[in-house]
Amino acid sequence: MKRELITTNDGSCTLFVPEIEEHYHSVKGACTESQHIFIKQGLKASTASTPRVLEIGFGTGLNALLTLIEAEKEEKLVHYTSLELYPLNWELIEQLDYPHLKLTTDSEAENTRIPAEQLIEEWFEQLHQAPWNEPIAITKRFSLHKVHTDITLWINQNGDERFDVVYFDAFSPEKQPELWTPEIFGALYAMMKNEGILVTYCAKGVVRRSLQNAGFNVERLPGPPNGKREILRATRL
Repeated sequence: MKRELITTNDGSCTLFVPEIEEHYHSVKGACTESQHIFIKQGLKASTASTPRVLEIGFGTGLNALLTLIEAEKEEKLVHYTSLELYPLNWELIEQLDYPHLKLTTDSEAENTRIPAEQLIEEWFEQLHQAPWNEPIAITKRFSLHKVHTDITLWINQNGDERFDVVYFDAFSPEKQPELWTPEIFGALYAMMKNEGILVTYCAKGVVRRSLQNAGFNVERLPGPPNGKREILRATRL
């Protein structure tokens, strides 16, 4: 599928897929959206001391990068699994220029002080160059397992996995209806630990009801600044 580079309202870039008329992130602000939904309302809301994160849709790697930065800032061990059927090529990823968004980090390289931007740039490249289907340590605090797979197939075959946080960042229900079903949410519910949380940008009533039918306690939360009015957070009680 063809993908076009789009600059969003907060200055960060996203990708547009003309074939399905869908963006990878909000045009109101790609970085703002990811930081608010997946980091603030997802990762930082988790009570897990060493959270295991599952991401539905690796995409541009923005959520993974922001999670890695947060893990280093908070000195928290994070195990990150991300599922993606259509990986992007590095030439396109480089054009997104996420490491130069002045994302903050207080981390230092071992024995050598490296400017934050350079360190983030190295992390971002490592996230994308990491092999598929093989767990790898990006830093001492952040391990990554990218899985090149059909999401529905993987979920149905990995029932023994357990996660604290799920970033549900698939394309919209109109574009990928097979991923927003009660069956998928039920499978994810079974794969989550008690008090595990799932966050998603989509607050449609049908999605909320599907999550509730799967057993989640669902709450509407304010969306990101200048973006969607509401988002959803679902908790496995």
